[in-house]
Amino acid sequence: MGHNPGRYDAKSEEDFRTMTIVAALERAVEAQTLATKLGSRCRSKRKILVYRDCNNLIDNTILQLNSTLQSIQTNQSYTNFDVQTWLSTALTNIEICQSGSRDLNVTKFNSPILSGNVSELISNSLATNGALLGNSSATASTEYVHSGGFPAWVSAGDRRLLRDLELASRANVVVAQDGSGNFRSIQAAINYATARRVGNGRVVIYVKRGVYRENILISRTMNKVMLVGDGLRYTIITGSRSVSAGFTTYSSATFGIDGIGFIARGITFRNIAGPQRGQAVALRSASDLSVFYACGFEGYQDTLFVHAQRQFYKSCYIYGTIDFIFGNAAVVFQNCIIYVRRPLVGQANVITAQGRGDPFQNTGISIHNSRIMPAPDLRPVVQSFRTYLGRPWQQYSRTVIMRSFIDGFVSPDGWSLWEDSNFALSTLYYGEYQNFGPGSSTRRRVKWPGYHVITSQNVASRFTVANLIAGQAWLPSTGVPFTAGL
Repeated sequence: MGHNPGRYDAKSEEDFRTMTIVAALERAVEAQTLATKLGSRCRSKRKILVYRDCNNLIDNTILQLNSTLQSIQTNQSYTNFDVQTWLSTALTNIEICQSGSRDLNVTKFNSPILSGNVSELISNSLATNGALLGNSSATASTEYVHSGGFPAWVSAGDRRLLRDLELASRANVVVAQDGSGNFRSIQAAINYATARRVGNGRVVIYVKRGVYRENILISRTMNKVMLVGDGLRYTIITGSRSVSAGFTTYSSATFGIDGIGFIARGITFRNIAGPQRGQAVALRSASDLSVFYACGFEGYQDTLFVHAQRQFYKSCYIYGTIDFIFGNAAVVFQNCIIYVRRPLVGQANVITAQGRGDPFQNTGISIHNSRIMPAPDLRPVVQSFRTYLGRPWQQYSRTVIMRSFIDGFVSPDGWSLWEDSNFALSTLYYGEYQNFGPGSSTRRRVKWPGYHVITSQNVASRFTVANLIAGQAWLPSTGVPFTAGL
């Protein structure tokens, strides 16, 4: 659905961009009003859940559009790449509202909220801003530098915190199950600390060893929260919500984050619903500029929902079976170990399901310097199941694996169709660059138009931390000589 720029008398591309964002914002506010009306008519548990998700997602879309406009109009220090990230998130939220209503079979109930062209209007804004950026697969410029292996957006103080082994002593609040801290509940500690924060400083919460059974939400007003555990083997947050228990994929998360600048270190996030219960998320993040360092993510289907924004995972362990790293963030996994578990009989494993739904979204999954291995429960029966690197959840799905070890259990064709259809094969972008290990040969890989064996450093460098998530040059890895930028 195109707009005639002449009608608005736009003086420049920037003016036109502002107009498209204003139009999208107006329509999103209308959708929110409709959603509120619908909410008052909710009776069934399924409808209430979908309403709650969509309400939160539309609120978040309005927030993204508002803060984008504010940045543009007050000329704050933002880049066009930042704008593309925020608009990408606004669009992803609408798509997740739709998929939630499909999860619980209430699409009719939801259609009034989604019929108002909000998605098309945000797509227009993305295309307009994409033109300002220069091209559709635009990446960030390398104006962002890195320091010591953390993205540029992590302040020097936060970097010290991440490295500081005595962090616990500097925490604002301590959580402990044995009563030796300020709280026994992590959610209570987060609520308390963020409500009493002075100014815009970071809130540090130390979570002592223990298994914490709670579903936690860090809302969009809770920015700059840092959670520090006693190590991923010792501090564990666990839940068991799942789609088959009547939740949406979005609301099944044991731990959900919407606030900007979240950091976690030394914690495992777990969903113990098990392989029989379908989609069951351990962690869902829509936190822009977030970092997970030495953390664990354990589940089966849909373990780690990298929902939106820019995210960085360093030295983490991720366990799952089907689509277990999925979503539409711009995300890099660096020095991580991806463990594929044993699925149900008759199932195949799929590591990634990236959700880019618009060619102008600057999103994608990049796995760099990592290891893809069978988990201990899969190893003895590894011949009985097929394992794929990814499949296209959305039309422009984009995933790249670079300089990583791929074990021999990965299927020679590498990538899987979406439910036996030819969906997205020419619009997706899947790439492999300089991987090694018995499963890394690209000789028998799929022959889709969208699949690429990347041989050019220039192309590979679009998926580096400096370019994909705008804020970090690559860390030279042990023994691997790096050229600048990769």
